[in-house]
Amino acid sequence: MKLIIGLGNPGKQYEYTRHNIGFECIDALAEKWNAPLSQAKFNGMYATVHRPEGKVMLLKPLTYMNLSGECVRPIMDYFDIDLEDIIVIYDDLDLETGKLRLRQKGSAGGHNGIKSLIQHLGTQEFNRIRVGINRPPAGMKVADYVLAKFSKEDAPFIQEAIGKTVAAVEESLSKKFLDVMSSFNVSQ
Repeated sequence: MKLIIGLGNPGKQYEYTRHNIGFECIDALAEKWNAPLSQAKFNGMYATVHRPEGKVMLLKPLTYMNLSGECVRPIMDYFDIDLEDIIVIYDDLDLETGKLRLRQKGSAGGHNGIKSLIQHLGTQEFNRIRVGINRPPAGMKVADYVLAKFSKEDAPFIQEAIGKTVAAVEESLSKKFLDVMSSFNVSQ
């Protein structure tokens, strides 16, 4: 089974904020696949989808961003999901708004959700789709920036990024992640 994880924070006040782009991508996949996240386990909401390529689980950890690993590790253990079968989708300050970067490993780069995953998974080697949100303007705190909603100017870039993320996830179900990286990282 494949496990697609979108990082974010639960609650209405965090909806459509930069830090919740992972949740938005999971919502887009759930809508496209007609698979509402209606099941709960280990402090996460999920849906299991039977696709031609095999079983896929869509997961939104509800532990808040900084504790994402506390949900993901038990889910992986309970459903016996291998590390190479996960993809984590999250926001990245170091990429232009709407740009994607697919990677198979790397440090947390200051991202607390990824720090938590690395801590609980015991490795930096897992598939990820980083969605660019850009850096905050001068004088604005990073925390305030990532917890703010996207501007009207950024909205079309974010919608395009969500569409590309959905396409990358779907392609990864039938191809090696390395091949998907090659095509999506080049097309940026």
